[in-house]
Amino acid sequence: MIAKIQHIALKGITNCVPSNVEKNEEYDLLSAAERKMLISTTGIKERRVAEDGVCASDLCEKAALKLLNGLNWEADSVNALIFVSQSSDYYLPATAIILQNKLGLSKNAIAFDINLGCSGYVYGLYVLSNLMQQGQVKRAILLCGDISTNSVNYKDKSAYPLFGDSGSATALEYDETAHPMTFSMGSDGSGYESIMIKGGGTRNMFHENSLKEVKVSDGITRHELNLILDGISIFNFSIGEVPKNVKELMEKTSLSESDVEYLVLHQANKLINETIRKKLKFPKEKVPYSLDEYGNTSSGSIPLTIQTRLRNEVNDKTLILSGFGVGLSWASVVLTTKNVYLPELIEI
Repeated sequence: MIAKIQHIALKGITNCVPSNVEKNEEYDLLSAAERKMLISTTGIKERRVAEDGVCASDLCEKAALKLLNGLNWEADSVNALIFVSQSSDYYLPATAIILQNKLGLSKNAIAFDINLGCSGYVYGLYVLSNLMQQGQVKRAILLCGDISTNSVNYKDKSAYPLFGDSGSATALEYDETAHPMTFSMGSDGSGYESIMIKGGGTRNMFHENSLKEVKVSDGITRHELNLILDGISIFNFSIGEVPKNVKELMEKTSLSESDVEYLVLHQANKLINETIRKKLKFPKEKVPYSLDEYGNTSSGSIPLTIQTRLRNEVNDKTLILSGFGVGLSWASVVLTTKNVYLPELIEI
């Protein structure tokens, strides 16, 4: 679907990552030659890994507090809070409601979770800005983040070296002078098994063998609560659907490549993203990467890339943001930035 949102301004983006760094050149389940090939193919040299007990909400909370302070927003002036994550604190209640209290937001504020990963940042922007465009919600915060590293098995060479942890906070404000945002989004549930955790939900509840490890193939061992990644399926989906989606969005907004300063893609891996870039005929300098330093950080990858790679470049620019992956799900947005607050990255 295509949707145009009016009167919503992007006011700020902050991110928080763990200080603990894991380097893929030290991943001992691969030979030296295999590690070199992994880094060359995926582009991922190192990742940030949260300590035990640190949740995505903790990273997002740190980011949100810095965002509120930097914008000089009183906490009770925020009318809505959305937490986009696949790493909720509890089965229930919704993590957003816990964060509403921790951040000191008004009890009149709307707060709820969205369970999405790779496409989650753009979907979150759409849901929140659509909620705001009638004018009743004046200020809102979008939190996106995941602790992906605790769901991948160290003995799974197909998934473990790819993922990192991060949390982000994005501020939106109702502003009748703001440039419109145009979204293009889609879903294909026939591919739900391409990225999934089979156990732990109500379809396959936790049982006595849920944590029993099974050797799937050489170099891939996992249990039912570990993430499964079908790399070939995701590659084919990404290079087929994403260029088509972005092209459709550019056609609907009458934009050419020369009109767009930056195309910020979800940081899947270098092979996927470079194939998308080449299909769209965008030059390298317009497609930034953060995956070399942070890996695939799920719903947090787009805001993390903006802050760490475009912090001094992003104001008064036309951007396309595009997220894609688990679901299968994809979403892209065209937006124009103005006076966006982008402080330095937080590390804890």
